[in-house]
Amino acid sequence: MKVLYLTGYKAFEFGIFKNDHEAVKYIKKAIEQRLLPLVEDGLEWVIISGQLGTELWGAEVVFDMRKHYDQLKLGVLTPFLKQEESWNETNQEYYRSILARADFVESIFNKPYEGPQQLKIKNKYMIHKSDAMLIIFEAEKDGSAKYPYYEALKKAENQPYPIYQVNFDDLQMAAEEGNWSGE
Repeated sequence: MKVLYLTGYKAFEFGIFKNDHEAVKYIKKAIEQRLLPLVEDGLEWVIISGQLGTELWGAEVVFDMRKHYDQLKLGVLTPFLKQEESWNETNQEYYRSILARADFVESIFNKPYEGPQQLKIKNKYMIHKSDAMLIIFEAEKDGSAKYPYYEALKKAENQPYPIYQVNFDDLQMAAEEGNWSGE
């Protein structure tokens, strides 16, 4: 496996509205725990679409891991141009700081948002371009993560496409481990 699509819930779907929220460090820890064995097995690229929440926090994990695994790269494939345009200034700055450190940045559609079909195509494109998926998703909790998840399941029906899922129990465990170790 060389390319992994990392996605999951958006920040507001977690009820998180600031990147320094206590829960973010546990979400990042859970992502790192799932990424580490894949990176040690030769994973080269993590790709994201640049959504606030799981994807950008995952990008930060990739940047931290690059200090020890220099083969690891981050690709940001935005669904359309200027996806951050309606975000507040703090989120726009955060997003741009991630793009500035990414190894590859491109938009799937070289035009601004025109409709939800762009997001549907983005999900198919990201899955097509990757060998596996790491997703923070819980089937019982509705949210935007269900769209790439179910698209990945379709691909997995016809060919090998591992889906590494982080659920809320995994996040709870990461939080408890963090509390035990005094993080």
